[in-house]
Amino acid sequence: MDRDGVINEDSDEYIKSVDEWVPIPGSLEAIARLTAAGYRVLVATNQSGVARGMFSLHTLAGIHQKMQSAVEGHGGHIEKIFFCPHGPEDHCDCRKPLPGLFHQIAAYLNAPLRDIPAVGDSFRDLEAAQSGGAMPILVRSGKGERTIAKHGDELKIPVYANLKAYVDVLLAH
Repeated sequence: MDRDGVINEDSDEYIKSVDEWVPIPGSLEAIARLTAAGYRVLVATNQSGVARGMFSLHTLAGIHQKMQSAVEGHGGHIEKIFFCPHGPEDHCDCRKPLPGLFHQIAAYLNAPLRDIPAVGDSFRDLEAAQSGGAMPILVRSGKGERTIAKHGDELKIPVYANLKAYVDVLLAH
């Protein structure tokens, strides 16, 4: 799953400090429910604020530690966080919408991502998931509403209010 807009509140000004990381209501409990149900939770996130000089890798590690501690405080577990610290001008293959992070996840899992849900809130999340072989899922939280407004006619994927709503449906089966 993506981080900003799926697990925590997003900001057009970037999440630049540990204090700015605020979970979306229900997301921590949703991850805990996934963990309890035996799902492996992995995060794939663009963090170009590093390349832009807005925050350091040390600060990013602190943000991720806060997120993991908050998830664990609810009984959940994030197995691994994959992130792209590059900016658009770096022309890397790990910056979504390119599928590099998903290729890293497939290598980590030593398995194709076919039928693996990838929850995101932006069109670039969806493009990267699909190109990487995963099953894109859109949430309306974060940039989700903007994504629907701009690409609604193109979207042929499931859409949920937020991560909690998606997990409710997923675990009801």
